[in-house]
Amino acid sequence: MMLRPLLVSMAVLVLAGCGSMFGSDRHPPERKQDAPFHPATDILLAYDANHDGTITRAELEAGLKADFAKADYKHLGKLDEEEARAVNQARLAQDQSVASPLIDWNHDGFIDFNEFAANARSLFDQLDRNGDGQLTPDELHPGPERRQAPPLLPRSRDPGGQ
Repeated sequence: MMLRPLLVSMAVLVLAGCGSMFGSDRHPPERKQDAPFHPATDILLAYDANHDGTITRAELEAGLKADFAKADYKHLGKLDEEEARAVNQARLAQDQSVASPLIDWNHDGFIDFNEFAANARSLFDQLDRNGDGQLTPDELHPGPERRQAPPLLPRSRDPGGQ
């Protein structure tokens, strides 16, 4: 006999839980705020060796080579799985909003320098709108397009004087 009240109590709790899921005025729990977004251009600014606000192709390449040499702590001239994992973890820890993992594009089991530099080079090429081999502050941080007001049209000459 004791089992029946226990079953009824459990059924009530289950139904109450279902009722709170549907049609209730309760608000869903607040979501954990995502990591703040930082434009990928901020990452490229780290390669501005002379800190003049413009990144040249030469500065980018020199910075990428230095980063690759630091990541290649086994001095193989390429990154093995362990070294690539360390770079990917560091990138995620630094900034999850723009982290770009290293990918072994040619499937040889290693990350060579070209694979290491591919994302940064691609971003540089996309941002270098005029193709001059340097990213100026205007290219790195484009503001809202400045639209000029259309020229005023001359009033039509209405013979009725209006």
